[in-house]
Amino acid sequence: MRFDVITLFPELFAPFVASGVTRRAYESKLVDLRLWNLRDFAEGNYRRVDDRPFGGGPGMVMLAQPLAQCLQAIRAERGDAAPVVLFSPVGRRLDHAAVADWSASAGAVLVCGRYEGVDQRFIDAHVDVQISLGDFVLSGGEIAAMALLDAVARLQPGVLNDEGSHQFDSFNPALDGLLDCPAYTRPEEWQGRQVPQALLSGHHAQIERWRRDQRLAVTARHRPDLIAVARAAGRLNAQDEAVLARAL
Repeated sequence: MRFDVITLFPELFAPFVASGVTRRAYESKLVDLRLWNLRDFAEGNYRRVDDRPFGGGPGMVMLAQPLAQCLQAIRAERGDAAPVVLFSPVGRRLDHAAVADWSASAGAVLVCGRYEGVDQRFIDAHVDVQISLGDFVLSGGEIAAMALLDAVARLQPGVLNDEGSHQFDSFNPALDGLLDCPAYTRPEEWQGRQVPQALLSGHHAQIERWRRDQRLAVTARHRPDLIAVARAAGRLNAQDEAVLARAL
């Protein structure tokens, strides 16, 4: 898959693609990442990419023309009609289901906005999907783009050390969309706190039941909305409901 990123700060991505386990995805081109500096497509001595908003108000707005020219160059190089994504507060909240869809796709063109936003005419003419990380505002779309890329990269085969480890991530359908359970490692006792006995038992069925019970309890306590979704989808059995009754 290929992701083309339109950004004013391509240098922000250099440590991102060279660090951590997901760097394998970029080194191997499982995720082919291309960075496009928007100023390369701006005109004039100052390579201006923004201007004051019509109607007045604070801040600046990104110009439509440099964005369109950059997108045109990307289209010519890609040779396909990859969707154009803008990171924006009006977008759909990014979740595991969306990440899974993107991880199985051919990629996209990611537009990293800055300032007070992007000229609406570019959005109307070219943007196919808008994505939000949550109800807060970032200085630009680069961090949001990295979040999407990281989530997609770790789902690619061969990227994680343990091929199946992402199956046990929070929100994964393999866990019925629940949050993951608490994790423990050595030593067995730390500052008077013990590892739960079930995890030391060596009894696989008992361990799996403990983990299931903990996932249910943690999710009910922190994200009851996910319990409602799992219940509506018929993913919870009578034993699960009994655990929830005790946890609430």
